[in-house]
This record gives sequence, C-alpha cells and structure tokens, in this order.
Amino acid sequence: MNYLEKYGLTDRFKNESTIYPQFSLARVTAQHRGLYKIATEIGELQAEISGKLRFETDELAKFPTVGDFVMVSSDNLGGNAVIYHVLTRKSIFLRTAVGISGQAQPVAANIDIVFICMSLNNNFNLSRLERYLSVAWDSGATPVILLTKSDLCEDLENILLEVEKVSSFTETIPLSMFDDDITTKLSRYLKCGITSAFIGSSGVGKSTLINKLMGEQALATSEVGKADKGRHTTTGREMLVSPSGFVLIDTPGMRELGAENVDLSKSFEDIETLAGQCKFTNCTHTNEPGCAVLKALDNGSLDQRRFGSYLKLKMEAGYDGLDAKEIESKKLERMFKDVGGMKNARKFIKEKHKRR
Repeated sequence: MNYLEKYGLTDRFKNESTIYPQFSLARVTAQHRGLYKIATEIGELQAEISGKLRFETDELAKFPTVGDFVMVSSDNLGGNAVIYHVLTRKSIFLRTAVGISGQAQPVAANIDIVFICMSLNNNFNLSRLERYLSVAWDSGATPVILLTKSDLCEDLENILLEVEKVSSFTETIPLSMFDDDITTKLSRYLKCGITSAFIGSSGVGKSTLINKLMGEQALATSEVGKADKGRHTTTGREMLVSPSGFVLIDTPGMRELGAENVDLSKSFEDIETLAGQCKFTNCTHTNEPGCAVLKALDNGSLDQRRFGSYLKLKMEAGYDGLDAKEIESKKLERMFKDVGGMKNARKFIKEKHKRR
C-alpha cells in the first residue's frame, strides 16, 4: 500500500501530480518555524521550501500549510526534502495574519470538515461563533459546531436553542470530556479518507478531544487557567491518522480570528434573505423606506446583536456598501486574481454553463 494513501490521497491529486513527473507527490503533515514534515509514498520526511518557490510567492496564503499536497524532491543525501510546488487546493481555511496588514495566513488546506470547537464556559460567545462559521463556510469545507465541556453548562437546552438560531442549519453537537461515545457521535464525519480540522480558541479542549478520538495521548494537554482563558498547548499545526483511517488536523488556539475571507450568504442567510426583500437593491439598512431588515429589527424577529455582528464582519471583509452581485464579483476576483482576474472568471463561468 502507498504510505501516502492513508493520509487522504485521492485521484484528483494523483492526476494533477502527473504534470510534474520530475518530482514526487507528498502531503504536508506538520509545520513549525519554517520547516515541514511531509508524508511521501515511502514514509515521512522533513522538508523545506525551495528558494525559487520562496522567491516567487508573494502572499502568505500561497505558502504550503498542513493538509497541502505538494511536489517534492528528496535527492539531497542526508538533507531535507525540498518542496517545489503546491497543488491546487480544494479548500483552505484562512485567518488574517498577525502584524501583516492585508495578508491572510493559511491554517489548514484540503479539509473536508471544519470542527468549530467552543466550550460552554466563559469561552462561549455567539458573535465569535458567527465569525468562525463565516470563515469556515468561505474555506470550502463543511463546518460542524462542537460545544465542548457541556458538563459545565447549567442550561444546555437554552444554549442549544441560541446556537441553532445563528448556526444556519450547521449541525451542533454538545460534548463532554466524560463522554465515552465521542467517536460514535462524530462517526458520520470521521470516515476513511476524510480530513477534518479542529479550530477554536485556546483551552476549549481540542487536544483532549483529539486524544479521545485517537485512542491515545497523541497530543499534549494542559489545565485551563483560573481566568478560564485557556493556554496554548498546540504551538504548531499537526496532522494525525487515527487507527480507523480518518485524518485529523490540530491547530493552535486562536484568541482572535480575523475575517478578511468570509461567506456571509451561508453564515447570515437570514439577514441576506431579508436584504433581498428590501425596496431598494442598494439599501444600507439604516433609514431607507421599505427596508425589510429594519422592519425585522423593529418587530424583534432579527436580533440587534446578530445584525451588529453581520455589519462588523461585512466591513472587515471589505463588503460594506456592496450589494449581493458586487460581493460575488469581489469573491470571484479574489479567486481568479492569479490567472487574469475577472476576465478569466467570466470565461470559466461561461464554459461551465455550456457544459450543463
């Protein structure tokens, strides 16, 4: 058996790799301080990116990250393998880079499921959850909400109702560290060949949860501090393969998650639907007559906190003042900016409709 297959290798990446016959296919399984651990056909190696790739890469988001399938050369006797190309990603979870204006940093790539972990103690925050959902939907993966430490929650039923109102039909699963059936609860998502990433703030129990799924102490854990803010146990990103064959990615705790890349149409589907019912297509939802959003705010069917969260994320993503069509154009421009911008985007969409 090809060693790489247990790390979620699919025909899609096998086929793309044939473009580079001079290199070998690998998957990035860990990243720490500029060095990478990769899985190859024959086993694991340490790797670094080539000078050419480093020179030609002008954005953090284009550098390899955990989950990427890459083309490598391992001819250096006794040295590191060298990463020359990053294959086309099917999904990418991005966060705004710390200290670098206008740059997005990759967190995990080629993931099928994003488990958004939020603990039911002082960490619980609906606006933060909406932020994670918006970024997760934009990644191309499917989000699932895991409410950890449910044993600490005195009113779980009402909390679940609150989450349901903002989750846009995303499945929500309450979990406790004392549960013996966690793998069973998540079984529909934990399948051979499926890659899942665990995202959340520090101290929400991601590492403890992954250890339970792995059936061993695969990751270090630490006690939550008195202020209940949590500690950074995971300092790098790491991919693990469970005994059952599913692939997991643990990520460092995020105290803040920048929202430069979001999908509001899914995470705020209720508000987007209301906006489509406004009298004016360019309605700003401030004082216009016939505004369906203002009407919903007045009669209480739309929560003011949720609307404020929507406006904040819309501004962070640069969507403020744009209508639905303009937002979609901006998204397409971002997607196709490396291959000719909107001109190629329109060509792609036109050809796609022809094939239908």
